Amino acid sequence: MKLITMLSDFGSKSNYVSQMKGIALSMSEVSIVDITHDITPYNIREGAYVLKTCVPYFPVGTVHIGIVDPGVGSDRRGIVIVTNTHILVGPDNGLLIPAANELGNFTVYEIKNPRLMLKNVSNTFHGRDIFTPIAAHILNGVYFEEIGPIIGDFINLNFGKSEITSKTATGEVIYVDNFGNVITNIDGNKLRNIMDYDKKIMLHIRKKQKKMSFVKTYGSVKPGDFLATIGSNNLLEISINQGDASKKLDVKPGEKIKILLS
Repeated sequence: MKLITMLSDFGSKSNYVSQMKGIALSMSEVSIVDITHDITPYNIREGAYVLKTCVPYFPVGTVHIGIVDPGVGSDRRGIVIVTNTHILVGPDNGLLIPAANELGNFTVYEIKNPRLMLKNVSNTFHGRDIFTPIAAHILNGVYFEEIGPIIGDFINLNFGKSEITSKTATGEVIYVDNFGNVITNIDGNKLRNIMDYDKKIMLHIRKKQKKMSFVKTYGSVKPGDFLATIGSNNLLEISINQGDASKKLDVKPGEKIKILLS
């Protein structure tokens, strides 16, 4: 099965997504899955997090097109990342790198061959004119060496460092989901090695403090109560059972947090 996924900040009502799909379907017998097109406009880190957490669940051989591209039309490069199981196509702005790291060893090719692009490449829509045709050519069997040279100076992106000791955990907020759960970069497995569920913790963010329980799941506390738990992507998250923790705490991605462990 030939499969392409698409992720962008174009918005669900956009005609841009349909144009990309039209190109893909006209060039290859392919199935297309939308990861999301509702990434916050221009938010590369948000797109990188969503892509990273989704790609491992797709079949081997899937080609993923990621487009959160505020630098479109500038001298930023287009790239193809080849891993042992998946291929990623998009701008060289860090968007694809966390997903590539999640998949394992990878090689990065710069997109240089104009014969693999649409004949008329616009200055504002490389998703349609460059990245989607490249993805279709890959599924049709083009050699990666035909796309362009291997590069090592690609733009990197990571989600910061976290640290866990016997008494504290420090890190940062990397994502807020649709429920208002505040997802951090603190590793859940490492935290569980030193702390059992049903213990109390103290959250410090900016000048705010909030005491809550560290629990196995949201329903372990009453509706409306704060909680800390390890989410499905093995990261510590701060939540409210049936509520919006991000609004209550006025928290945004990128903010530093500290947890005092009991």
